[in-house]
Amino acid sequence: MSHTRNTGAMRASRRCGARTRNGVPCRMPALRGKARCRMHGGAEGSGAPPGNRNAMKHGVFTSEAIDARKSVRALLIDAQRLLRELG
Repeated sequence: MSHTRNTGAMRASRRCGARTRNGVPCRMPALRGKARCRMHGGAEGSGAPPGNRNAMKHGVFTSEAIDARKSVRALLIDAQRLLRELG
């Protein structure tokens, strides 16, 4: 190329600094007014949706469900013991 590139502003910008999978800081420039680059959460709309839908209760570990499983397990053990005695 015959022309020189103007990379001064890019080199002077603040870096993202998020840790990559290699364990080194990210070298991408942070977005304007943000602390992270577009890949690490600086972009609009990035990140988790509002609220925590992953923490919804499903009822598998409630005390009632645990007691029901214990009683079914005890009933099955008693049935197997009875079948062994009869057979």
